[in-house]
Amino acid sequence: MHLLINIDVSDLAAAETLYTHAFGLVAARRFGDGGVELLGAQAPIYLLQNAAGSVATTDALRDYTRHWTPVHLDVVVESLEPALDRALQAGLVQETPIRETNWGRIVRLADPWGHGWCLLQFVNRGYDEIAT
Repeated sequence: MHLLINIDVSDLAAAETLYTHAFGLVAARRFGDGGVELLGAQAPIYLLQNAAGSVATTDALRDYTRHWTPVHLDVVVESLEPALDRALQAGLVQETPIRETNWGRIVRLADPWGHGWCLLQFVNRGYDEIAT
């Protein structure tokens, strides 16, 4: 299986700048004016430009205000504070304080298109601390 991550945005240039600065990703292939491939994660991320209000599904239009979805992306980092500083400077918004757990540290963020992100710093054995 090969996983691809697609993220709809209303401003492709701004999204490319944000994600490359926040997460150290690198722009690769471009798909006309409608998309760009970002590399540097374990799966390629495709930013797809789609206007707010355009048809998303048969019963929903795209809305880029902050929204909840059961799917979000976690970015594992070596050190949380410098990664958080980069993400905030790039334009993400911190939604929670840094939370300490026995498996690591986590902070929740949102991008300007309403998508949720988390930064994780594993400690000790990471998720193995809570695996059963």
